[in-house]
Amino acid sequence: MLQRTEGIVLKSDLFAEADLIVTYITKDCGIVKTFAKSPRKIKSRFGSSLEPLTYSKISFWGKEDSSLPRLVQSDIVHPFHSLRSSLKSFLKVSEIFELTLNFVPERDANSRVYSLLMNTLRFMEVDCQTGMLMLYYKLKLLEIVGYLPGLNGCGQCGRKGNIFYISHGTVLCNRCSKDHNPSNSLSPAVISLGINLLGWDMNKLGRLKPSEKIVQELTALLDEHVKYITERTSRTRTFRVPC
Repeated sequence: MLQRTEGIVLKSDLFAEADLIVTYITKDCGIVKTFAKSPRKIKSRFGSSLEPLTYSKISFWGKEDSSLPRLVQSDIVHPFHSLRSSLKSFLKVSEIFELTLNFVPERDANSRVYSLLMNTLRFMEVDCQTGMLMLYYKLKLLEIVGYLPGLNGCGQCGRKGNIFYISHGTVLCNRCSKDHNPSNSLSPAVISLGINLLGWDMNKLGRLKPSEKIVQELTALLDEHVKYITERTSRTRTFRVPC
């Protein structure tokens, strides 16, 4: 069965001497791993289309339930070259890709995730310096996949609370938290940003001017939340590049 769609290369893994396992997030099929035969040879028909971050129109062949269909065509639509050429930008994108792979199951088509990722990459091409875009992506992805941390009231009774409990994935009020060890005390500004940011359009993020401290505090909370859920530390975030 031949399938045609469009997608973005999330990663490419070496296989044998000249082959690759290429992982895409696609518009119609969700995350798909494909087998690319001999793309590392000089005269390969794939050229540079299998590089991470490349947005292409692709065709792959295999049974409907095949876990590793064969990639037969890959035509570049947009290479996102500027994001690949900057180490700082590429590390930010890599963190986004890693987060996406951790939360989105294979072959689970999700147009909201695909659109979110595509729009984020396009905005990053224009301005990759803002931490707001990374924060926005993390919040929106967690919302879409059902793992958004609870900030808008106690997760047990609905009362106001400002202590976030990692093991519960939510803030708890003073009464409901008596038998639990606190994790993070959040300022009203951090809670407000986390709640309100979800309602903003990506193209209007530049209008928001929270302090760097608030952005960092909310980012740290989300990273700890993700670490607890996935039971792994982000490999990308272990790298640090000077601003």
